[in-house]
Amino acid sequence: MKLGSITGGGRDGRLVVVDSALEKAAPAWDIAPSLREALENWAECEGRLRERADQLTAGKAPETIAFDQAAALAALPRAFQFLDGSAYLPHVERVRKARGAEMPPSFKHDPLMYQAVSDGFIAPREPVRLADTEWGIDFESEIGVITSDVPMGAAPARCAEAIQLLVLINDVSLRKLIPAELKKGFGFLNSKPRSALSAVAVTPDELGSHWRDGKVHRPLLSTLNGKEFGRPEAGEDMQFSFPELVAHAARTRPLGAGTLVGSGTIANQDASRGSSCLAERRMLEIIEQGEAKTPFLAFGDRVRIEMLDPEGASYFGAIDQVVEQYGA
Repeated sequence: MKLGSITGGGRDGRLVVVDSALEKAAPAWDIAPSLREALENWAECEGRLRERADQLTAGKAPETIAFDQAAALAALPRAFQFLDGSAYLPHVERVRKARGAEMPPSFKHDPLMYQAVSDGFIAPREPVRLADTEWGIDFESEIGVITSDVPMGAAPARCAEAIQLLVLINDVSLRKLIPAELKKGFGFLNSKPRSALSAVAVTPDELGSHWRDGKVHRPLLSTLNGKEFGRPEAGEDMQFSFPELVAHAARTRPLGAGTLVGSGTIANQDASRGSSCLAERRMLEIIEQGEAKTPFLAFGDRVRIEMLDPEGASYFGAIDQVVEQYGA
């Protein structure tokens, strides 16, 4: 099942069920006004939403509308909580190595995670608007899972049952602001603005055999200004599965329905598959050549993030964004 949000109905948009080709949709706001509200009542809504999806596939939906990715909102326009991990240790190791720091052994069994912005997500075709390129604008290609309610202290097996949907994420980062913030010892704030989500959120069964062991086993393709930047395999070198990440987040608190948990920047030990962010490419250049040569994003640059099935069809739709200068 694929779910999306279109304009109308306030900040949360209106809920639609989307077909596998991402071309048609069936309104579902009679079942739940928005995806956020559907998640809060998932036990009651899931079956009805799946029935509507079956009707759409069979051409028997009560109403059908065109699904325009260019006009779609983020699949989940806002959430009560976004917790972003860093589960791909090749990425962590390279970034630390470039500044002469070893990766602590604890990183192999204690996930990195921070609380990110969740009161609004950028639509997948909406520009990324920021005031200053001197901030070091970067993209980060990630996968995220959206949960139903998770009790505090839940084990990974219980957390796996709570994973209801998956999305793609462009976790926008301002690299030149990060070091000073981390030195304060209080975490990210100004260096982590709003992120973008894909046009649709998919249930794990949509991925078939490519969803197993709590991981997505497909390449995630990132392009910059029309040129391939990276296509690492998301199922490889992921130190912590999504159920493990969710369990880490729930260690000392319950997670409310609609919580988004991100994978962190996808990276492989095999660097020939490219990178999922500019910072990692720059760090590899420092390690190999002594200096970074790839610039951070400039106004007018275009980033595209997408995951395709083996036949070339898009699972989530593409995040396809231009960086623009913000004007109040």
